[in-house]
Amino acid sequence: MADTNFDVLIIGSGPGGYVTAIRAAQLGFKVAVVERDFLGGICSNWGCIPTKALLRSAEIFHYMQHAKDYGLSADNIAFDPAAVIKRSRNVAGRMNTGVGFLLKKNKVTLIWGEATIDAPGKVTVKASKSEAPKGASGPGAYTAKHIIVATGARPRVLPGLEPDKKLVWTYFEAMNPDKMPKSLLVVGSGAIGIEFASFYRTMGAEVTVVEVLPQILPVEDAEIAAFARKAFEKQGFKIIANAKVTKLDKKADSVTATIEEGGKTQQVTVDRVIAAVGVVGNIENIGLEKLGVKIERGVVKVDDFNKTNIPGIYAIGDVCGPPMLAHKAEHEGVICIEAIKGMHPHPMDKLKIPGCTYCTPQIASVGLTEAAAKAKGLDIRVGRFPFIGNGKAIALGEDQGLVKVIFDKKTGQLLGAHLVGAEVTELIQGFVVAMNLETTEEELMHTIFPHPTLSETMKEAVLDAYGRVLNM
Repeated sequence: MADTNFDVLIIGSGPGGYVTAIRAAQLGFKVAVVERDFLGGICSNWGCIPTKALLRSAEIFHYMQHAKDYGLSADNIAFDPAAVIKRSRNVAGRMNTGVGFLLKKNKVTLIWGEATIDAPGKVTVKASKSEAPKGASGPGAYTAKHIIVATGARPRVLPGLEPDKKLVWTYFEAMNPDKMPKSLLVVGSGAIGIEFASFYRTMGAEVTVVEVLPQILPVEDAEIAAFARKAFEKQGFKIIANAKVTKLDKKADSVTATIEEGGKTQQVTVDRVIAAVGVVGNIENIGLEKLGVKIERGVVKVDDFNKTNIPGIYAIGDVCGPPMLAHKAEHEGVICIEAIKGMHPHPMDKLKIPGCTYCTPQIASVGLTEAAAKAKGLDIRVGRFPFIGNGKAIALGEDQGLVKVIFDKKTGQLLGAHLVGAEVTELIQGFVVAMNLETTEEELMHTIFPHPTLSETMKEAVLDAYGRVLNM
């Protein structure tokens, strides 16, 4: 007989779910994870990781096209769409296998199926349509003192933009296209939309991006978003902001979109449309409403340690609301399980959660934007440093970028950092660490950054905020 009683049962094996399971096992809990589709969730299979594989192929293709800029020769440059997609899917497969290995290594029981919470401590798992991995437990009744909902999110669907998987895509179809479109309309300019726009534009498609707000990349600092927009337009993006798609007229193998901007309308005909208007948490059909779990604006209401209003039931990740990021879900899971263990972890500070967009140029940020800091009435110092003043950026042929930092003028506290340029998604962690350590501008100024590196732009931006910039 398979074991059906656990200390902790987690519904969902995405980044939040499987990391929580591992941490729970480390703390001595008897742990199970329920999954219905694929180990590793959307992130490993259809999101974070395979999209980066696609973008890496696009990046290398771009460099090959510009080989002569580096004193090199490359003729008859081309790409095999099927091979590009296959590589991305293989990367996703490795991640999926890796999550299974980690769960097994940590003696976490995998239950394959669709879970419903019947009552605090009681879960029923029904059969899933997808094939169960070898060794997984199956449908049945399970009990656990602590039940953690980590069911992730799915693409948001707007009326008139419903995906049909052929002409109108979500990120699922965009990641595994039947053919490479020659023209593309991307609705939404958040991270998902801009990353796909960047990939397809680099691979040769004519790309139009429509954003309902005046600023593309709406969550970013306005100055950084404006810098990125200029870079995108230089690459050939057509960007229509402060506009909305009011109608899609589908043909056999194309779509004509009606776009309304400033009271005027225009029509754009493209091969395919990507609806990238955000995601919504998977909170339905789990039993939450029946149990009286409090839900506000489509997300589960939780406290600082991810407890719901119902004892023994918790929620982490996308189902708890923005920012809907894998690393946020992971950290929430660790906080949640450590609180259950009685370890008194620090609550999450959402202002210290970095955000990254892996387009070209990359964008990364943490903390308050300049506008948000001013809206709070803070007296601030702002420092900037362009990549054009950095030796490593020039040597790389990547001299178009900007680092922007925001400090509290009275205390020297680092309030926010916003970057655009090559590899800034790898640089942002330096500012995140600094903010977590409550570092002041003086400590950053006294830190020795290695030369030549792109990271020197970070220190120079700090110096600029205090009138001490050296290389500009």
